[in-house]
Amino acid sequence: MSVSDAPFDVLTFGEAMALFVAQESGPLDGVSHFERRTAGADTNVAIGLARLGFGVRWLSRVGADHNGAFLQRALEAEGLDCRHVVEDEAHATGLVFKARAVDGADPHVEYVRRHSAASCLNPADADDVAIDSARHLHATGIPPALSDSARALSLTLFERARAAGLSISFDPNLRPTLWPSEAVMKETLNALAAKADLVMPGLAEGRILTGLDTAHDIAGFYLERGAKAVVVKLGPEGSYYRTADTQGSVEGSPVKEVIDTVGAGDGFAVGVISARLDGLDWPAALHRGNLIGARQVQVTGDMEGLPTRDELTAMERSGEAI
Repeated sequence: MSVSDAPFDVLTFGEAMALFVAQESGPLDGVSHFERRTAGADTNVAIGLARLGFGVRWLSRVGADHNGAFLQRALEAEGLDCRHVVEDEAHATGLVFKARAVDGADPHVEYVRRHSAASCLNPADADDVAIDSARHLHATGIPPALSDSARALSLTLFERARAAGLSISFDPNLRPTLWPSEAVMKETLNALAAKADLVMPGLAEGRILTGLDTAHDIAGFYLERGAKAVVVKLGPEGSYYRTADTQGSVEGSPVKEVIDTVGAGDGFAVGVISARLDGLDWPAALHRGNLIGARQVQVTGDMEGLPTRDELTAMERSGEAI
């Protein structure tokens, strides 16, 4: 067996961006000092699963620039296998600037990602991926929003994963400004969701995508179209799940102080996906998702609250996010 064919747990893909976090409060145009970190919903989930001990391969494109080099080092240091990251000589790595969050409010963010290296992702980038060796594919709605070629890559990976018998999770992660229209966004993401085993929209996202109001009805929309399970994120109230023969709600985990809301949904996804890969039932999976999501909002940064396996074990024993 070659190294490429060695079994691994999770394949995920998308855009990793260099994140510049303001070290001073106030509007970004008045900030002089930033700290460079990593950003990207797909990378947050990849990092979270790697911290829990899963073998994760990351597929992406970065520029042949210092930010691309920084990202590859940072992701490899987190335990990600980056053999499928392409260095693009013609396009730059995407950037995001984030203001310092104040009083638990959503921080202001600004992106520099138009024509980024990751927007050039395409089906050929997955030619060398030994997808038969994976257990699970995780995807979000961000790559298909980046470009037609990245959208084609998403569809290709879904089809290959389905043919290989992998389980597939899909978080819509709506980014309306990246899409040519809301109609295209809804049609594309709902089609991908129908090919997934697990769909994880937020309540507001589900309402936009389906035109339905309740978590129960939103879940039914995707179950009727082929999904095996739907988990709806309800924010501080917790989360709801529904399958063909069962449903239920799990209360949110207590939060002492909301510091930075970015990455909460990604933390929730890490919890649910990891729990299902660990063989846990749906209530336990949602409880883990709620715990990790609550932990993430209590720290500064997009993924700094994602726990190690030992930290997660302690959290689950105590029932506390931190």
